[in-house]
Amino acid sequence: MRQDYLDIKRSLNLKDKCLNFYSLRALEQKGTNISALPFCIRVLLENVLRNFDGNVITKNHVETLMNWQPEPDDKEVPFMPARVLMQDFTGVPAIVDIASLRAEMERQGKDSSRINPLIPVDLVIDHSVQVDFFGNKEAYEKNVEKEYERNSERYRFLKWAQKAFDNFSVVPPGMGICHQVNLEYLSKCVVERDGLAFPDSLVGTDSHTPMVNGLGIVAYGVGGIEAEAAMLGQPQFFAVPEVIGLKLSGKLPVGTTATDMVLTITELLRRTKVVGKFVEVFGDGLASLSVPDRATIGNMSPEFGCTITFFPIDEKTIQYLEKSNRPREVIELTELYAKENLLWRENEDAIKYSDIVELDLNSIVPTISGPSRPQDKILLSDAKDVVTDILEKKYSRKYIQFVDRPLSTWADEGGNVEPAQVVENNQAEMRTAEVNYNGEKFLLSDGHVVVAAITSCTNTSNPDVMIGAGLLAKKALARGLNVKPWVKTSLAPGSKVVTDYLLESGLLDSLEKMKFNVVGYGCTSCIGNSGPLPDPISNAVVDNDLIVAAALSGNRNFEARIHPQIKMNFLMSPLLVIAYAITGRMDIDMDEEPLGLDESGEPVYLKDVWPSQEEIAEVVDHVVKKEFYQKSYSEIFDGNDLWKKLSVPLDKAYRWDPESTYVKEAPFFVNISAEPEIIQPISDARVLLMLGDSVTTDHISPAGSFSKISPAGKYLLSRGIPYEEFNSYGSRRGNDEVMVRGTFANVRIKNRLASKEGGFTTFFPTGEEMTIYDASLGYTSNATQLIVIAGKEYGSGSSRDWAAKGTYLLGIKAVIAESFERIHRSNLVGMGVVPLQFFDGENAQSIGLDGTEIFTIKGFNDSIKPNQQLVVSASHADGSFKTFSVRCRLESKMEIDYYRHGGILQYMLRQFIKSEA
Repeated sequence: MRQDYLDIKRSLNLKDKCLNFYSLRALEQKGTNISALPFCIRVLLENVLRNFDGNVITKNHVETLMNWQPEPDDKEVPFMPARVLMQDFTGVPAIVDIASLRAEMERQGKDSSRINPLIPVDLVIDHSVQVDFFGNKEAYEKNVEKEYERNSERYRFLKWAQKAFDNFSVVPPGMGICHQVNLEYLSKCVVERDGLAFPDSLVGTDSHTPMVNGLGIVAYGVGGIEAEAAMLGQPQFFAVPEVIGLKLSGKLPVGTTATDMVLTITELLRRTKVVGKFVEVFGDGLASLSVPDRATIGNMSPEFGCTITFFPIDEKTIQYLEKSNRPREVIELTELYAKENLLWRENEDAIKYSDIVELDLNSIVPTISGPSRPQDKILLSDAKDVVTDILEKKYSRKYIQFVDRPLSTWADEGGNVEPAQVVENNQAEMRTAEVNYNGEKFLLSDGHVVVAAITSCTNTSNPDVMIGAGLLAKKALARGLNVKPWVKTSLAPGSKVVTDYLLESGLLDSLEKMKFNVVGYGCTSCIGNSGPLPDPISNAVVDNDLIVAAALSGNRNFEARIHPQIKMNFLMSPLLVIAYAITGRMDIDMDEEPLGLDESGEPVYLKDVWPSQEEIAEVVDHVVKKEFYQKSYSEIFDGNDLWKKLSVPLDKAYRWDPESTYVKEAPFFVNISAEPEIIQPISDARVLLMLGDSVTTDHISPAGSFSKISPAGKYLLSRGIPYEEFNSYGSRRGNDEVMVRGTFANVRIKNRLASKEGGFTTFFPTGEEMTIYDASLGYTSNATQLIVIAGKEYGSGSSRDWAAKGTYLLGIKAVIAESFERIHRSNLVGMGVVPLQFFDGENAQSIGLDGTEIFTIKGFNDSIKPNQQLVVSASHADGSFKTFSVRCRLESKMEIDYYRHGGILQYMLRQFIKSEA
């Protein structure tokens, strides 16, 4: 039960309503210097004060946050989010787990209906739509129909969950992207529940959940495993964070966008090393940024490496709540509560930060990033040189300037094109191929853009850049320009509000004439659902090993994420996506070279079609209306006819279909013992993978499409599923048999124990090279324990629970890395895999490990302590051995308990079962 042991509960009068709240002002009057605390720490403090029970949340936790210092104590604090946000890729396996808990409760003769989310959970189906159809007005409807064909079984399962569980709602497909829906509708800033007012907060099963930090909401991404724990009433524990102050001054210059700003901040904060820290934004420059601008920054927090990028509530927040049609009482409560409880942005000079990073917004210039990491900033003015340098140094393609001229001028007298002759230059050459597509012949070359996607909530939630893109398209069309025939174009807004205001402005017509038709309201290319390239383009790329590119308005561009055939992926504003679609290539100097020629043969430059700030602002002010928010969100949960026609059972415990290859009971909880075993030592373990730096969850977790000859493909074929019905890994996240076979199967993963890229390793008992899945089966049959060795930033990227689940199911007991990304470390613990960290300055290379050794971890047993130092012994076949120390990254007694139980959900299931005894 909640206890107000500091006697700070006060009341707020809101018209005819009286609400209680835990007053930080009252605490300051008792002697705690609240005004010196960063706003985000104040939110955490209010959270422990309100949820204090003397048991799970203790006086020590409260005092730790009351006494927060810029160099915080090495302690952990709990956090009880107000709600949970999910998308369907990570949400389906999470709900499969909850349904599997119910199934085990039923097997053990307990009341399965007791297992319910204890706080509100919103799941938005936004990650399953693929761009199969594009460039025409029917694309959206056809893609949605295809989406239902592929995923109706999953959707029936989610619709069952919506009816079976309390506190669980589903936003059907085709309605929007979870983070934009969260920003525009779900977020309240201040929550009213059971007579209490308190700050809105959430965890989400997607790493871009911090988008709503732009509304003054503490929200961050977690894995599905942590989200399930939050749903079932467990607090999130994390180390007391440092808070880095990002001080902004000035205003964005003419000709720049919020995207240029966020890509600049990404590079700045990655260089500052903010992994695992909080960032809070302040300074005079903040007043010039709208909530969508702020949300653009918050969205990319995982790209910075920080947990959140927090923007305190201020006048801009209130303006946005009004503009987005929030109820009047929500707006009034937000302002009254924030001002009364010291959460309104003011008196910034009194706040003490762990460090301050400064950025003058006046210094921002047009920027892109790539080719495979969001933090690799490239000034637009340098883009041509960088791209040609990548082609030459990474891919050994000697750059040659291609002029934009008819194919016939490349041909010999007989009309034949000889690509090697066309581009021959010394010992190296650019590659090119003749393509015949849609009645046109053209040359496709290294450096050409084959995908141009306006996608991702990062940018489509920002009316300024979306209207800007529409205006640029309109001006380019007026000068006779259009996209190149080899570019696959797509527009995937994060909500239908975007379509409404683009339609109102007349700019949707311009975008459609540029073939940027709406293809869906989902993540599409940003999550890797780009769909296939047209066959002639695809064949040219594969047959000639072309190094082609994607131009994206998204937030992720990791290797093989966007499309397996595209090796260079660049992030940029929606305006630049259209510009690069017009040029059709990345190797262009946008300042000096024209986008193309107009009908009179005159060159047209980017500056000629770039809209002014005044033009953008005038249109935004005129067309972004409250009514559009009201219209879209009044029907957000309704879904289309396809959703309404889905029939679902009414059973409280899900009836698993043994023939299903989409939804299968999770294997983690079946016939669980009443008590956990003691922690078992790790000895005589083999290395399954030996990896380098920056191995992301995209490398670990199954994602995208997969082939017939992959272990997952062979499994589906054996179940009678034809190749054309494979769908994506993401769509089959509810089936552990598919997912374990795809873990570490990314085509770009580089395992030092294999001779080639992809999901391969050496099976040491025979010396044979085989798939990682097959090797794990061989080791399991020999009762051999397995480990992974890795470098820095292991597990960075999206919050994918299957990166941990698949690791566990492969038989991996430990991961030894130089450093871990926050979410993945937590997920490993939550699945019963122990994260071990090399000490600073040491790694596999400095110690002299080659991965062929046999490993024993000394001191790892049931008496393990948080962050304990352990000794690892590695023996070679010749009888020699090496020893080195590691830090056990089980960081609290609670995490050790989770690990002892085999994972966090096993821990909680045993509590449910005991409570029914």
